Amino acid sequence: MAGAHTLFAGRLAYNASHQHGAPVYLAGLYGAFRIRFQPGAWISCRTAFVPAGLAHELDCGGDPIGVLYREPDAGARVLTGLMEMADGVEGALVSRAGDIFALRALFECRDACDWAGEAIADLSDFAAKRDDRPMDGRIARILAELRGCQDVQMSAGRLAASATLSSSRMQHLFSDAVGVPFRRYRGWLRMRSAIEAVVRGANFTGAAHEAGFADQAHFANAFRRTFGAPASRSLLGLRTPTASPPSGAGARVRQHEHPNRR
Repeated sequence: MAGAHTLFAGRLAYNASHQHGAPVYLAGLYGAFRIRFQPGAWISCRTAFVPAGLAHELDCGGDPIGVLYREPDAGARVLTGLMEMADGVEGALVSRAGDIFALRALFECRDACDWAGEAIADLSDFAAKRDDRPMDGRIARILAELRGCQDVQMSAGRLAASATLSSSRMQHLFSDAVGVPFRRYRGWLRMRSAIEAVVRGANFTGAAHEAGFADQAHFANAFRRTFGAPASRSLLGLRTPTASPPSGAGARVRQHEHPNRR
């Protein structure tokens, strides 16, 4: 996790129906995976873009997949610039092509956690498209304040007042701009905080309390709703990237990108 991005690259089997608090780009690192939006049939694809709040299932058969989230105020649809010849399905995009080489390089490189943060930011900026729906500046400031505050329980009313909005008006604008309600996005940030604590070495109980969950069970239930799999299985062996790569690391990722993006 680094700033506007959260990256997972590893093996997944099956993730039950779940909803993220931020847009996500999915890439099968060595082959296709299956995704399903309810109600609907399974779709085989190589890459997919799922907007925040859209419920979906994943079936990767235990194969490696890259999962890259980008926070809404960093440009909700920037990650679609990594896709090619995509089809729209229930507000998502799926494709049999797209950029998988950069994420595969991060998966294969043993020291990737030493430079992945800046390299991923470089990748998404390189692929950036202009969002056709600029975010309301008041909501962008609220998102920045929410992420920068250590108080994970910060209320909608307090943030609305800082933007000279009523709580109800702020929450309406927030849902429209971000794609999920305020409370769900606040829960997403809380989840990020808990995962970061686990990666640093905290046990699940300590991580849950540090991030503002009532207890470990509360955290476990929220994790399953967010990712469609149990935390006990999903968080084993995770590592976190450092902020700065060694010289040339960004270029090392970029050289694996699809030639059409040069």
